[in-house]
Amino acid sequence: MSVDFKTPAASAGKELSLGDSAYQHIRHDILRCRLLPGSLITEAGLMEMYLIGKSSCRVALARLCHEHLVESRPRKGYRIAPITVQDVEEIFTLRAQLEPLAARLAVGRVDISLLKELEAACRVELKAPLPEQITVFMNANKRFHLAIVEASGNNHLIRTLSSLMDEMSRLVALGFNVQKVKPEIKHDHNAMIAAFEEGDARRVELIARRHIETFQAMTLEKVYATLSKEGALLPILDRSLFQ
Repeated sequence: MSVDFKTPAASAGKELSLGDSAYQHIRHDILRCRLLPGSLITEAGLMEMYLIGKSSCRVALARLCHEHLVESRPRKGYRIAPITVQDVEEIFTLRAQLEPLAARLAVGRVDISLLKELEAACRVELKAPLPEQITVFMNANKRFHLAIVEASGNNHLIRTLSSLMDEMSRLVALGFNVQKVKPEIKHDHNAMIAAFEEGDARRVELIARRHIETFQAMTLEKVYATLSKEGALLPILDRSLFQ
């Protein structure tokens, strides 16, 4: 009788792949606030919602807990990490310090043609529901900023700012989707591109900081309108707001 020693490894690899797929789908819905901040979830509920097995679900939840997007609650299941006013202020404080630095380091290294392409993508007008328009805008906007950060060549900055931008996705979904308003970036991207073309590191840094501060004020206004005055947990909202 022959024994197939590859079967356990192949099975484990398949389960890992399914777990990774489950993780990506659940994470996407958390960042888009389709799974609402502060809401309780269970393994059984996620398995039914995403049509996944228990092992895949647990792999996904372990990774999401590690990223602090989900919190484990013993004997109660899990909770989607809440968003507070303090979270908003801390995220923007870090961005305002780190992103202008990354922009300055990217002078002479960033791909100008790529930035122009991504800036144009930020302004595409879609005939689609507002949440989808916001998602398309935020994806293009994130790619624009990450292109600059990656050109800095500083791996620690890249990892830190990439994580902050994921948190930004939740803030924007929470604030702008609920308030039914699409974000505006005015002309800061083009001004930044022009400064990159001129090789003016100081101007690039100043524009990057101004851009973040402007977007911070805009986002805070929308998030404040959604959160309680004390910055408490987000109450359970009507899911139709995100569809």
